[in-house]
Amino acid sequence: MKIAFTSQTGEMVDLHFGQTESFQVWEVGPDQASYLETLTVREAGGDEEDRIAARADLLSECAVVYTMQIGGPAAAKLIARRIHPLKTNVEVSLRDSVERLQEVLRGNPPPWLRKAMNKDTVGSFLDED
Repeated sequence: MKIAFTSQTGEMVDLHFGQTESFQVWEVGPDQASYLETLTVREAGGDEEDRIAARADLLSECAVVYTMQIGGPAAAKLIARRIHPLKTNVEVSLRDSVERLQEVLRGNPPPWLRKAMNKDTVGSFLDED
């Protein structure tokens, strides 16, 4: 599944969702993970709602977004698009975050993560509790 990270350098999750200028996107599975691309934010309009929508559109193929901080309206917009925001609250290693996620995927992932893993599968959100 595709995971986005708010990171200045690609090394740390170290930015607020609304302040990041780009997202580092990785493909992450239980046994393999690799960097895919950097998505650059192009601001759309001047108000906050437009900026949030532009970021959500940019991340439409991602299942999860790791970010240091995210506001309620932005988190709600992501969740409405079936993108799960994960807030770290402090700077954390991007690579360590990937490895921890892989450990969870190899075990018994929580229901929201199982749904995220099947994001592109039609009906997967309706079939699970």
